[in-house]
Amino acid sequence: MSQELLYQVALTQVPELGPVHSRLLIEHLGSALQVFKSSKKELSLVPGIGEIRAAQIKRYRQFEAAEKEIRFCQKHGIHPLFLSNPDYPQLLLHCYDAPVLLYYRGSTPLNHHRIVSIVGTRSNTTYGKQVTEKLIEELKPWQPLIISGLAFGIDAIAHKTALKQSLGTVGVLAHGFNTIYPSQHHALARELIEKGGLLTEFGKDTAPDKHNFPRRNRIVAGVSHATIVIETAIKGGSMITANLACNYHRDVFAVPGKITDGKSTGCLQLIQQNKAILLTDAAQLAASMGWEEIKKPNAKMQNTLFPSLSNEEQKVMSVMQEKNAPVSLDEICKQTTLTYNTVIAILLTLELYQLIISLPGKIYQLTSNN
Repeated sequence: MSQELLYQVALTQVPELGPVHSRLLIEHLGSALQVFKSSKKELSLVPGIGEIRAAQIKRYRQFEAAEKEIRFCQKHGIHPLFLSNPDYPQLLLHCYDAPVLLYYRGSTPLNHHRIVSIVGTRSNTTYGKQVTEKLIEELKPWQPLIISGLAFGIDAIAHKTALKQSLGTVGVLAHGFNTIYPSQHHALARELIEKGGLLTEFGKDTAPDKHNFPRRNRIVAGVSHATIVIETAIKGGSMITANLACNYHRDVFAVPGKITDGKSTGCLQLIQQNKAILLTDAAQLAASMGWEEIKKPNAKMQNTLFPSLSNEEQKVMSVMQEKNAPVSLDEICKQTTLTYNTVIAILLTLELYQLIISLPGKIYQLTSNN
């Protein structure tokens, strides 16, 4: 257990010290460790902190609770991602109220080049389900990472469809990892952990209290290049997410519905107020975002020279060639000395190139063409 990680977790547990002020402290003092080592006077001089918050930091003594949080993460394969960690969602860093620490459990890299949040009502119509499924199916050629909130309705449909289409998908939680809400989504959560990921800023014992959901929604909006609203009333979490995305200067899209349908009133209002672009299909989204369809190279591509692969991709391929047998993810990480999330991203790319195939248990092997 590193000392810096202990202080990073502790920083998030200081009363009345939210993400904005925590980030100010890190920017001025350099590290969480230095925050706790600084005097009350030094802390109070940091812009926006003042004597009251400085006193709260100096009074903090709950390091045992921070240690328990870290041990829980180690036991359950949860990765604490401080904002200085290269695996922290880089898009989120552009949001002034980004969490200084996130907890991530999964294998899908969070820094994908095409990230789309899909949100909507918990009580969707048949139309909403059909639109969500059709949109994600049509998006497959562009291989986006699908983000949603693991809620009933549109969120769950988005996650399940992404999994069915073998697309990366991450659920953002409004609580800690000691629970899953709604409880009916335990099986979906397990599948996301195995094939995608779960992300939260909340410590393990945090309950899914009502005030946590807007905080969750800002992460959904902040980690994505674009937010798509499928169905929503004028009031609700999806509208909060859409407005947050607008405030973060991200692209927002809304699917139109009948003007007599209460579940489409929010989408229509977003379009009417020019907060969202009217969305009809995946091709329109890709064109608006400036995406080019991912083309798979010829499967007979000679991998002895790997002329089109990056140095890191060549490292992974070299390990697999040397073994000339199925290789585990852990072994690839060990042999290449690359980070876990970096290797996962590379393996996904190599699969798209049809140079390797994935086997159960996070095992990979070269294709028969290589």
